[in-house]
Amino acid sequence: MATTTETAAAAPSLKRRFMELLAKPWSGVAMLLVFYLILIAVFSILSPFFFNTRNMLQIGLNVAYIGLMAAAGTPLIIAGGLDLSVAAIAGLTGVMISLLVGLGVPVWVAVGLALALAAAIGVANGLFTTRLKLNPLITTLGMMSIVSGIALVLTGGLTRPLMIPGFNWIGNERVFSIPIPLIIMVVTFFALWLVMTKTKFGRFIYAAGGNAEASRLIGIPVERTVIVLYVISALAGAVAGTILGAMLGAAGPNAAGSQLLTVIAAIILGGTSLNGGRGSVWGTLLAVLILGTLNNGLTLLNVSSFWQDVTRGVVLMLAVSLDQLRNRALGE
Repeated sequence: MATTTETAAAAPSLKRRFMELLAKPWSGVAMLLVFYLILIAVFSILSPFFFNTRNMLQIGLNVAYIGLMAAAGTPLIIAGGLDLSVAAIAGLTGVMISLLVGLGVPVWVAVGLALALAAAIGVANGLFTTRLKLNPLITTLGMMSIVSGIALVLTGGLTRPLMIPGFNWIGNERVFSIPIPLIIMVVTFFALWLVMTKTKFGRFIYAAGGNAEASRLIGIPVERTVIVLYVISALAGAVAGTILGAMLGAAGPNAAGSQLLTVIAAIILGGTSLNGGRGSVWGTLLAVLILGTLNNGLTLLNVSSFWQDVTRGVVLMLAVSLDQLRNRALGE
């Protein structure tokens, strides 16, 4: 009888300790790091081709453009926003560059014009959600449809060539054996970390997501902050599309569309709350690497791509569940 009573008492105690652990500000990143190391160890045992410098850098290269979109999406979700159009913007960017170059526009001028168009889309998303008070999910879902539709109309649904030596090096060259896209991704994460933790604008981001109305009352420019974050997200999508086009030497209207789920999963898995007000870019970076490593390892093990899609869906569901547990632990 005593043993049964002790077991019953231990269960709530373990649950309480687990919830207390989740409430720690460092717990999310720490758990992700442990899981990532375990994942590397498991795939290293299962495949002799996994753990080597070449393959690890290849993982970084494969997730670089995804990481860019996830990095910019993190502060936006922390501030209470959401951008489902970012992957469509990436696709349209590649298409725009290809079309403009085909018309005789210098490639870097074409890139600049594509970035300007992306910024305009970001402004539109921001204005719709802040000034017109439209739901971010519906707004950016509609924008995703508009942007991807324009890309399809411009190309007839076909992939366009984008083989330009002075342009393709962005996606294929290396600096000290490190791929340039991977360097760009890491620099982006570091820059966003500095902005979010060392600047007044970073404090505005967390305040806007924590309590937008109270933040307005004390003079924080919530609407302006959110609009700027939508522009940053759209520009990140455009840079991701530029890098992807340079890597592939081609521009497809839906080139990055299939990665939207991965981007959102990485942000949530990284500890960013869907309710806003909480999250970190380093958690997102670890989540991006975990998802990229998972895909790479499963591919080396000859697991069907269909099952990899299932795995991504399961990871997203687990990430959302963990987010809800964190909210309960913090009493939100």
